[in-house]
Amino acid sequence: MAQLPRAAFRALPRTASRAAAPLRRNPLLTAASALAASAAALALWSGTSWYAAAHDGAAHFAHERDLVRAAGEQGAQNLNTLDHRDLRRGLDAWEESTTGSLREQLREGRSAFEKQVREAKTVTTATVLSGAVTELDERAGKAGVMVALRVTVNAPKAEPVDKENRLLAELTRTAHGWKLSGLGQAPFGDSAAQDDGSGDGESGDGESGDGDGDGDGSPADGE
Repeated sequence: MAQLPRAAFRALPRTASRAAAPLRRNPLLTAASALAASAAALALWSGTSWYAAAHDGAAHFAHERDLVRAAGEQGAQNLNTLDHRDLRRGLDAWEESTTGSLREQLREGRSAFEKQVREAKTVTTATVLSGAVTELDERAGKAGVMVALRVTVNAPKAEPVDKENRLLAELTRTAHGWKLSGLGQAPFGDSAAQDDGSGDGESGDGESGDGDGDGDGSPADGE
């Protein structure tokens, strides 16, 4: 029997006598990778939480500003609206829209004013043309609103008289929401009178209260 040359034996593949040893990982590299993944997850969570908190804060402020504007517009409208045929309802709306010293002044002068308006038999209605928040301090619970009104006065045997006015309303936050704590005529040419875009045009319907006002910001005397 012929024998193969030794070179041929060298060329033949060798069968592994034992299974290959498993690949070992460096424990330091494994720990470093885990820490890097945890840090990335933490950074992502922190960034998301910060964005959510900032977004929620801005949304809350915008909502509060809308509440202030609505309260300022409605309060100014109520205090410039009065019907001699339903004085109780109108004067109640005045008190419900106000707080502090302004409310006390209205209460103290209610009887005399009611008599005066009843004798004059006037019907005054106000329509909101625009409104803008001029200041808002949530911590202090104070705010300001600029309101533009169209006030129409109807008197017996006379043509209706229309007048447009710009009023500055001071508001205070109470347990029952934002209320007027002051209302007066806006200075002529006040730059704050420009609408900030949050107004809704003629949002008032002029029928929310009964009142008599001359449009100067405070309850008017009956004519």
